[in-house]
Order: sequence, then structure tokens, then C-alpha cells
Amino acid sequence: MTLAHWDLTEIYPSLESAEFENGFAEVVAQINALEKVFDARNIARTDNANTDAATQETFDAILTQYNATLEALSTLYAYISSFVTTDSRNALAQAKLSELQRHNITLSKLGTRLTAWLGSLDVNALTANSQIAREHEYALQRAKIDAQHQMSPPEEELAAELSVSGGIAWGKLHGNVSSQITVDVEMDGETKTMPMSAVRTLAYDPRREIRERAHHAELAAWQANAVPLAAALNSIKGQVNTLSKRRGWDSALDEAIHNAAIDRATLDAMMLAARESFPNFRRYLKAKARALKINQLAFYDIFAPLAKGTRVWEYDAARDFILTNFGTYSEKMQNLARRAFDENWIDAEPRTGKRDGAFCMWLRRGDSRILSNFKPAYGGMSTLAHELGHAYHNLVKGHRTYVQRATPMTLAETASIFCETIVREAALQEASGAERVAILEASLQGSCQVVVDISSRFLFEQRVFEGRIARELSVEELGTLMLDAQKETYGDGLDAEKLHPFMWAAKPHYYNAGNSFYNFPYMFGLLFGLGLYARYRQDPNEFKKGYDDLLSSTGMADAATLAARFGIDIRTPEFWRASLGIIGKEIEVFEKEVRVSHD
Repeated sequence: MTLAHWDLTEIYPSLESAEFENGFAEVVAQINALEKVFDARNIARTDNANTDAATQETFDAILTQYNATLEALSTLYAYISSFVTTDSRNALAQAKLSELQRHNITLSKLGTRLTAWLGSLDVNALTANSQIAREHEYALQRAKIDAQHQMSPPEEELAAELSVSGGIAWGKLHGNVSSQITVDVEMDGETKTMPMSAVRTLAYDPRREIRERAHHAELAAWQANAVPLAAALNSIKGQVNTLSKRRGWDSALDEAIHNAAIDRATLDAMMLAARESFPNFRRYLKAKARALKINQLAFYDIFAPLAKGTRVWEYDAARDFILTNFGTYSEKMQNLARRAFDENWIDAEPRTGKRDGAFCMWLRRGDSRILSNFKPAYGGMSTLAHELGHAYHNLVKGHRTYVQRATPMTLAETASIFCETIVREAALQEASGAERVAILEASLQGSCQVVVDISSRFLFEQRVFEGRIARELSVEELGTLMLDAQKETYGDGLDAEKLHPFMWAAKPHYYNAGNSFYNFPYMFGLLFGLGLYARYRQDPNEFKKGYDDLLSSTGMADAATLAARFGIDIRTPEFWRASLGIIGKEIEVFEKEVRVSHD
């Protein structure tokens, strides 16, 4: 059967259409018009700001136009991205995306100027007299902090311009090099030359000898390409260190914490609870080793499949299961999913040129588009539910302005984890035997990655930033830091002689100069989502009264403030321990199921 392709003709008929060309030109005109207004009204840092009626009128006009421009740009960006992500060979789409990114640099500079100007104003006076300011009070308060961490206007402009040939270019180098690596792997008596992306998927092969050969071939390929990748990593981390210091941050981590809308106390509490949970996850890894009938897992066994003969989830069956179980929460959630399926919001078919993985992107108002590479298994169904959770989040934020919708990564996973949990709990109730083991293992495999492996990535990145202050780090030093982090987190759950010293090269998240520590927010999202689901199970009716409002406010308050609405204190370890306790109970069930079916 042919799986669904998404439909964006409601935006423009095609990339070649006159409507698209006119729409592109209109967005560029909006950006240019906004720049002229900024210049005419002198939107920039000032030492003699007077928050009077004229300033209020300027603020109202500027923010309204700024929101409208960002809305239009985001819709256009999503439209073009829909072609690039489903066919990377589409030269016209690639060209248009590159052209749009150039105009986005202009808008980025305007955002920096706006932040500097807002930092000069009396926010209390502004919110007292402007309804628009009151509606954006949280963004204004954050702008005051952000303005304190800006360099001079010429320095910020230069940093934005140099980023294209600096951090962005180094990140692009990593992407180009890593995507073009080919690896020779011996399979079924012959040597096959495969792209790195295909070799890494062999970690899911049921045959251990194939997984091991692929792992060693992968390591050799990373070793052969390590010098340019290490140069890219050193350059990106060096740039971030330099800019963080010049902007008055104590460290790159402090800047990342602020961007995540949490504080150090919250991060420390979560990471403490995570470290306490490592022994539980090691029990899971040891149980999986028993199920695979090996003494100890190697790194290449982490994703090994367990069960055979489990349920096949065809696309239509996955659709029906999601609709039914979303309906157990609310008709609104079910209707959102039905629209996504019926109105072709989802691009589900894997095909050549299409980006791997899955994501949900905001399109306009409350509408989204979802990319997946659907596989007829529990994981394929679960991924759809996860991405539909993002779409539900976008739906309930649909009435907010662009600035109000700006959600930090820590809170961006809330609805997706919640929806994924709904279908997992329902699937577990129906399953038994091998199917139940497979569902539990899929869940625990994901949780282990988000808690244990994310912890290793966090430790690694923190130490790279610290070491990069003094000098560049060699390929060997990066490998040692990676192995040390894996040993500290996985412990005896994995064979210490069979780890992955080149995970720093394999993970593209390290190469994002604009988003350092692209790791701990995932852990926050999982554990916060699980904690909220636990509150829902305790009192469904009371929970539903506040859940949609919380989701719609994720860009309008910090994480601690939003959590407090449900009586949650994220600055102490207790909440995080409770969420990890939910996973701990899954581990107990998994151990029992493994004993029954494999011992």
C-alpha cells in the first residue's frame, strides 16, 4: 500500500506557481518594511528611554508588525521545507530555502535590536498602559534579561553576519561530511558499501554478528573522517565560549539554561534524580542481555530487537488505534488527529531523498504538518502519536501571537510525551507475551536513551566546553571524554570495552552553534510529560481543566511557574524522582516478563 504524502496546496499550488513567487516576494517585502520602520522609529538600545504615550504607541505598532512578519516567514519556511525534507535533491526548493535564510539573517538582526530597545524601557510602565504589552509581559521580562547579555549593537551585527561563515558553516561541514561517508560492511558473505545512515540502522538488526561488524566498520569510518569533524566541533564550541563570555554569561551552560526557561536549581535537581536512577536502568540493560542470551550488552546491542512474531501495525490500523485512544482523553484531541489523517497533514512514506526520522512543524494558526518514515510496527504507531501530540500543542497555541508561541525545548515535548504515553498504556493493556515484551522494551529503550545516554552527552559537552577554554581538543581527547561519560552513566549495564568513542562525531546536536546543550531539555520533556500524565491519572477531570491552558502558555511563562499550576515544584528532586519511579515500575514489569518468556 502507498503511504500518505502531505498536502500543502492550501498554501501555494506549487513551488513553480506564480502564487508562490508572489508570496515569497511579499514576505521579503514585509521584512524590508519592518527594517525601515525600525530605522524610522530608532528601535535600538538607548540610555535615555522615556516610556511615555508615544513610546507605547511605537511599541504596539512595532510588536504587531513584528509578529505578523514572523508569522508570514514561518509559514513560507514550512512550505519550502516540506519539499526539502521529502526530497533533498529538489534543486529549486534548496535554492529558495537558501535565499530565504539570507533574509532571515536580516530578521535576526532586527530581533536583536528589538531586544536591546525593550531592555531600555520601563516594562512596568509599559504594561500598565498597553494591552499588547500586558499580553506579552513574559517576553518583555525575558527581553530585559537578554538585553543585559548583549554586546554593543555593532558587535551583535558583526556576530550575526560572521555566524554564516563561522558556526553555521562548521555545522554545515559536519552535515555534509557525515552524510557523504560510505562504509564497507561484510554481510551475507559479501562486502557492501553503504552510507553511514544505513550502517547505523544495522544497530537494529536481529543478528548480533551483523550489529558487531557494522559497529566496527562505523568506528573505522568515523576515525578516517575525524580530523575535519573535530575541527568543526572545536570551532563551534570555541565560538560559543567566546560569545557567551562577551555577553556576560558565566558559561555556555548558564546561557543554555536561560534559553530553556529553567534555572540552575531545576537542572541540578533533575540531573541528581537521573543519576540516582542509573542503577535501575542498568537492571533493564542486564535483563535485556538475559533476553538476548548474552553475558553483557555491548554498545551495539542497545537497539537489538527482542521479540519475534509481534503484531504488525499497518498504517490504517495505527490510525484507528490512535483515534480511538486519543478519544479516551477528549473529543478535541481525537478530532485533531482525525483532521491530520483526513486532510493529509502527514507524510508517512519512506523514500529516497527524504529526511530520516520524524518531526512536526507549525504551518499556520492551529495547523501543522508531520513528517514520519512509517514502519508497520509498534514504534511506527507510537511515533505518529508522539508527533500528533506536537500538533495538538500547536492547535491549542493557535490563537497566540508568534512571540507568545515561542516555546523552549524543555516544554516543547510536553504534549508529545503525554500523547505517546496514552497509546503506550492502551497498547500494553491489549498485549501479552512477546508483544508485551516488545512494547515494554521499546518504551524502556527510549527512556534509557533520554535519561542515561542524554546524561552522557550532557557530561561530554560540559567537559568539552570547559576544556575548550584553554585550547583545542584532539581527536583522541574527544574520544576519551566520550568514553568516560558513557562509563559513568551506563556503568556495568554495558561492556566497558565495547562502547562508542565516536558518538561525538555521530550526533549532529553537538554542531548547532545557536543551541548548545541540545540534550538535557529532552530529559526534562520526558520526565515532565510523564509527571503530568501521572497527575491526569490521579484526577482526570481536574487535570483537564488546566492542561490545554498550560500548553497554550508554554511561551508565556517559565517552566517553574507553569508546573506550579499543577502543584509541581520542579526545583526539588522529588518530582523528578516520582517521574523516574514510573519508569522504574516499567523496568520491574519488564524483568518479570523477561524471566517468564526467556529464562
